[in-house]
Amino acid sequence: MLRFLTAGESHGPALTVVVDGLPAGLPVSRQAIDRELKRRQMGYGRGRRMQIEQDQVEILGGVRHGLTLGSPVSMVIRNRDHASWQRAMSADPLPPREGLADEGSSEAAWRSRPVTRPRPGHADLAGGLKLGFADLRHVLERASARETAARVAAGALARRLLEELGIRIAGHVVGLGDIEAPGVLEMAPQEMDPQELSRRAEESPVRCAHPEISRRMVEAIDRAREAGDTLGGVFEVVATGVPPGLGSYTHWDRRLDGRLAQAFMAIPGVKGVEVGAGFAGCRLAGSRLHDPIAYGPVPPGQYCPQQGRPWFFRPSNRAGGLEGGVTTGQPVVVRAAIKPLATLMRPLPSVDWLTHEPAEAAVERSDVCVVPSAVVVGEAALAWVLAQAVLEKFGGDSLAQLVRAVESYRQELAGR
Repeated sequence: MLRFLTAGESHGPALTVVVDGLPAGLPVSRQAIDRELKRRQMGYGRGRRMQIEQDQVEILGGVRHGLTLGSPVSMVIRNRDHASWQRAMSADPLPPREGLADEGSSEAAWRSRPVTRPRPGHADLAGGLKLGFADLRHVLERASARETAARVAAGALARRLLEELGIRIAGHVVGLGDIEAPGVLEMAPQEMDPQELSRRAEESPVRCAHPEISRRMVEAIDRAREAGDTLGGVFEVVATGVPPGLGSYTHWDRRLDGRLAQAFMAIPGVKGVEVGAGFAGCRLAGSRLHDPIAYGPVPPGQYCPQQGRPWFFRPSNRAGGLEGGVTTGQPVVVRAAIKPLATLMRPLPSVDWLTHEPAEAAVERSDVCVVPSAVVVGEAALAWVLAQAVLEKFGGDSLAQLVRAVESYRQELAGR
């Protein structure tokens, strides 16, 4: 079973992640993981924290001479900003007067003071009620989206595994505030090629593949920043080269679309997930929604077990590459809606956690918009779930065994 665990707080010394279940012999490049971490830090609308951090991974175990060993892979990402938070985030008990409100006005003392004004839209109040902390920083430090850097590192390993099998992943922004952009279901086949889609998205400061719409999105972020407000939006991730038969229709918890929804909903701020045509498709009649099945030359982007020979294909992909919880061989298409950030420079009304008196919500250093960065986290989420499904179906303790099993399945499909 492919799995991972992360640990660490937003302003703690580091984030750590342990990945278990990768086959032995998978080529791993620290520089490739760092590229994904850097992509996560980029995107118009990010705040000053991303100017402080220079995320780089240290691989502490499970990889030797560039290849996985089949043992757990341990990685750490240092938080450079921890240098300003060493006392506030110390693992050791503080002296009795440390962090009290009357201690002084120095920045170090301010950071050590309890957070007692929960922010609407954040985990502050719910976490405090759950665990009974007097200081809500105990909650917000772990609930912070900073943790997604560790998920991106884990996803980079899963992505590398999929690349060995010819599966490619790309993502882009299809909505920001009330501005919408076309998704892959509305694009020509050559436009939705992952390499081309990635190229166009990465040329945009907001990772939108359409230049004119990208410009409008940048202007919307500028307006939100001037107003002390934040913006949410929608991002889309697509995987091509996915063979049919991943996932299962036999149990509710094995359906791949359900597992994808869980992985995307677990990204901080995500409030909705669609596969394929999603909510818009449910407004169509069945005769207009479902993808017809044909047999003949396979269009670009769809799985074909033997190039140049006819096989099953669909002229459309409103199902998003999944039917009955199982992949169909078409590109897997997932969209996620991410809400505006909860930290506002002009805070909303709240209540003091300890005194119960009305108060403005706490203000933490934050971003204006994270939708472009969420694309990278979404790519990691899709890569992770697909890698799990691949290993569940094909097995293999080593990469060579996995590749042989996938090739055998391809030949079996070609024979049909």
